Amino acid sequence: MKKTFQLWIDGKNRDRVLEATKHEIRQYMKRERNKALPEGMDFWHFDCRFGLTNVTATEVHPAQLSAVIDAAAKDGAASFYLEILAKPTVRTVRTAAVDHGTALSGSSQTP
Repeated sequence: MKKTFQLWIDGKNRDRVLEATKHEIRQYMKRERNKALPEGMDFWHFDCRFGLTNVTATEVHPAQLSAVIDAAAKDGAASFYLEILAKPTVRTVRTAAVDHGTALSGSSQTP
């Protein structure tokens, strides 16, 4: 998806347009996730770029799309450009050093 979304539409409430835009983005990502994966792939990864124009668009993590859209709307932007490209990816294994405290070692529990 490569699209410029309008936030100012005459005769429509700006907040409702903003929510409809975010809903359209979520539905697109849901449709892409439901597509069949190529053999040997684990999940769909989304490469996202966001900006006020396609020239100024920078990479954004998919989990932060809503936040950057809200920030653009709060700053008074009339429109924004969003590019979302889905690509199949293989899940990588985490190492023990990256694991964030799932073990109970060092806890205050007594045996």
